[in-house]
Amino acid sequence: MSNTKPVSEGTVIMADSQYAGRGQQQNRWHSEAGKNLTFSLLLRPVFLPVTQQFDLTRAVSLGIVNALRPYLGDELKVKWPNDIYYKNAKLGGILIENLLQGAQIKNAIIGIGLNINQEIFPAEAGNPVSMKQILHRDYDLKILLSEICKNIETAYLSLKAGRFSDVRKAYLERLYILNEDKIFKVSGRLVTGKIIDVREQGLLVLETADGLLEFNQKEIEFLHK
Repeated sequence: MSNTKPVSEGTVIMADSQYAGRGQQQNRWHSEAGKNLTFSLLLRPVFLPVTQQFDLTRAVSLGIVNALRPYLGDELKVKWPNDIYYKNAKLGGILIENLLQGAQIKNAIIGIGLNINQEIFPAEAGNPVSMKQILHRDYDLKILLSEICKNIETAYLSLKAGRFSDVRKAYLERLYILNEDKIFKVSGRLVTGKIIDVREQGLLVLETADGLLEFNQKEIEFLHK
C-alpha cells in the first residue's frame, strides 16, 4: 500500500502473552498473560557498521539492567551475550534481528521478555525468576516499560554519539560471573576458567590453564555450579 506510513524508530509493540516466544538456540520463553513484559522495539542504527552490531546488544542489555537496578540492586547482571540474570536465575532475555543493507544495519527489531509478576513457571522453563518472586510485590508494567525504554534510549544515544568505549566498559562491569572461576562446557568437555573480557565484536574471552580462549555464542555453555 503506497500510503502506508513507515513505522518510526523507537516504536514499541507490546505482546500480552508469549507462551512459546523464540529465544536463543531454540530456548522457549514461557510467559503468563498480563503478568510480564514481552515487547518489541524498532531501531534504525544505520550509524552502526555491521561489524559492530554487538554494540547494539550491549546497549539494550545495559538499558534494561540500568532501569531495573534501582529495584533489584547489584545482583542484577547481564549473562553474556544477552540474558538478564538475578543471582543465578534468568529474569529475562533479548533477541535482536537485524535487517542489513550493504555494510549497514537498516532496521533492528529488538524482542525483549522480562519476568515481572509471574509466580509459577513450568518445569521445563529452566531457571527462571521474576521480580515478584524476588521482592514479593506486584509491579506496574507500563511504568517499568517506560523506565526500560528511557534507559535503552540513553545507552543507544551513547552509541549514536560514538561513545562505544563507554557502553562496552559499562556492559563488561555488569557482566554475570565476571572474573569468577567457573566450570563451562566446551565441545563436550568441561573447562575451568574465568570470564575476563568481551571482544569488540562480541566474542567471550575465557582465561584458562591453557591460556586465553575466545568463544562465540554457540561454542560455550555455562554450567550453574
